[in-house]
Formats: sequence, C-alpha cells, structure tokens
Amino acid sequence: MRYSHGPNVLHDINLSLAAGSFHFLTGPSGAGKSSLLKLIYLAQHCSAGQMRLFGQDVAQCTRNQKALLRRRIGVVFQEFRLLDHLSVFENIALPLRAAGIKRESYEEDVVELLSWVGLGDAMNENPRTLSGGEKQRVAIARAVVAKPELLIADEPTGNVDPDMAIRLMRLFVELNRLGSTVLIASHDLQLVRASGAPVLTINEGRLSPPKAPRKRARS
Repeated sequence: MRYSHGPNVLHDINLSLAAGSFHFLTGPSGAGKSSLLKLIYLAQHCSAGQMRLFGQDVAQCTRNQKALLRRRIGVVFQEFRLLDHLSVFENIALPLRAAGIKRESYEEDVVELLSWVGLGDAMNENPRTLSGGEKQRVAIARAVVAKPELLIADEPTGNVDPDMAIRLMRLFVELNRLGSTVLIASHDLQLVRASGAPVLTINEGRLSPPKAPRKRARS
C-alpha cells in the first residue's frame, strides 16, 4: 500500500483474522499500524495484492457494496471524529440510525452503554464541551453500540486513566464473546500483556506472525 505516488508504506502483508478472534497490533510509531487499520476498514486501497473482507474480494466490490461492508465494521479512530452538531447520545446512536433502527428500539441500550463508559450524565452534552478522554469514550461507545462483526480500534485507551482503560478492555472482551472479531492497535504493552490475546507486530511496514504476549514476572 502507498499514499499517492510515494513509496510503499506496507510490504508483503499476509494477514488473516478468523471470525470471532481477538488480536492486538503493536509496533513503534510510524511502523504502519494506522495504515494497516485503514486498509482493513476500507479507508485506503491495496496498491498490489488481494484483500478479502467478510469473504468478498474488495477489488471486485462496487461503491455500494463497499458501503455495506463498512456498516459491518466498528471503528475507534485516534482523532475521535465526533459530530459537534449532535449530542453525545446522538453521536453514539449514529450507526443504529444509519441502519434504519428507530430510537425506541435502541434508547435503553445507548443509555446503558453511556453508563458503562462513565458518561451517564453527559448524554445531552455537546462533544465540544468534553475532555479528550471523554471524547475517546464516546468514540468507543459509538463503535461498539451496533455490535459490529469486526471492531477495529486505534489506540482506544490512549486518552483515559488506567482504571478506565481496564473497564474499556472489558467492554471489548465482552463484544468479542458475543462473536465480534476484535483488532486493537496499542502502545500500552502492560495492557497487551495482561490481556493474554495474540499479538501482531508491525515494523517498517512488515507484519510478523501473531504470538502470545509475554506475561510480566511476579515480584
């Protein structure tokens, strides 16, 4: 994969995520983590090779078919991408509204999710009034609310305290238990090791095979 006419950012990537699996993606800054995630959630396109998503050859998909594929993916962006003209509640409920689900069918679930991420009192707030950590939690809630088949998260705990990071990880684990495939890019090696999930490592655009994280030795 390359941006415009620049050099390749990713090289010889061979990745297959089994349905219902849970993986972490690690690597130094600039290694290609975000580029790989963008490729998976169809924000970028392969410059060579083949990519299949939910069994479909992405290169053969029409624009409408790609849009339908994206609806099956929940994404937590580093830059949040919240809509300032909508309330916190409305931002979280956006994937459900896009799917044509009526508010009375999802309101209780969204309120419960808001409580889980510690924002029960902020449901009517405007995102511009929130801190970076609060915006991160809204972005995470929006990504998981529709119980996507694939959840991709780019540094989802980077703006929250350790206790909230653990709580959010439990949310990802629960989503995985419900059948979602989960891929999380993270620099938080302590969180990665505590999870026990397989780890994919990328460096200079090249992906290493998954391996089990090394547990910290007990003192």
